[in-house]
Amino acid sequence: MGLQGQEGLWVIEVFVVVFITLLANLIVRRMLNRVALKLEKTKNQWDDILVEASRQPVSMLIWVIGLSWAAMLVDMKSDTSILVAVEPVRDVAVIVLLSWFLIRLVKGGEQAVLEPERFKKPMDETTAHAIGKLLRASIIITTVLVILQSLGYSISGVLAFGGIGGIAVGFAAKDLLANFFGGLMIYLDRPFVVGDWVRSPDQEIEGTVEYIGWRQTRIRTFDKRPLYVPNATFANISVENPSRMKNRRIYEKVGLRYDDAAKVEPVINAVREMLQQHSEIDQRQTLIVNLNSFGASSLDFFIYTFTKTTDWVKFHHIKQDVMLKIMAIVEDHDAEFAFPTSTIHTPDLLNNDKASDLSPANLERFAEMDRVHPES
Repeated sequence: MGLQGQEGLWVIEVFVVVFITLLANLIVRRMLNRVALKLEKTKNQWDDILVEASRQPVSMLIWVIGLSWAAMLVDMKSDTSILVAVEPVRDVAVIVLLSWFLIRLVKGGEQAVLEPERFKKPMDETTAHAIGKLLRASIIITTVLVILQSLGYSISGVLAFGGIGGIAVGFAAKDLLANFFGGLMIYLDRPFVVGDWVRSPDQEIEGTVEYIGWRQTRIRTFDKRPLYVPNATFANISVENPSRMKNRRIYEKVGLRYDDAAKVEPVINAVREMLQQHSEIDQRQTLIVNLNSFGASSLDFFIYTFTKTTDWVKFHHIKQDVMLKIMAIVEDHDAEFAFPTSTIHTPDLLNNDKASDLSPANLERFAEMDRVHPES
């Protein structure tokens, strides 16, 4: 009976180890909660990120240590060789948890640097995502190599195989690699960033950049459709970035009647003065209001100026205000806008006494003699 009690004692020991692990996990979690509450009152944001990143990995690490301890007790008290499998699993688990902690730390830092509430000068979203992706990729690659080393594999052999296999992979996945390097060039050259309005005259690409990945870029078109563009495409097309314009241009042509030829110059001077006094027109940029051409039925002058704003909606409000003021100026000068007109000149035959003879033959004759030309 005593022998059986001693043999069953290891079960109690295993139970105690599991209970201690559970208790330690509970204590550590409460300690981290209290530490997090105190650190929230400080101005330093990185300590909050550090605590938040360590919560789940630390909890899992306690369970890994506790369960491996329990497995060691089972191995010591029984004839099984469970420890042979437990040790490498424990080592791999610790490496993975450390990697998980670092990835969470990088992700938390990436989100933090984008929040103006945490930092006075938040980082550009595209730059933050690029740095975060590079750091996470480095952590994952390093983790895989360390795990292989801990399992007894030769790192030099793995790297040599990777060099040979990389050639084959390069040929098989050349499009994928082209997109990868295309994304890298976008991050380095920065022709656009997340939030920019871009368009390409070479292809039907226009919209707002939402996300820049390693393989493709997501653009939201103005009709709210998502457009996925492979990054390699941007190496072969021209890309316009209207978001980086400094001004928006107003370019309009206005036509007055030939009957108002004497009023053209006063109208042009009044329009120019109006634009020079307009609060939303950038006076540092080119401003032109001049008679431009003798049209078929109008005297045409053009307006060439730039607004201070680049906002699309506000620009159209300003443009509307300018055009309404031009209409008022034309009306104040008792002039009228021209529209396509034609003048029919009839022969003198219609004015003599025989004009009353409007027989079909005479009407046909008159039609042949008429000539129609624009008013001048």
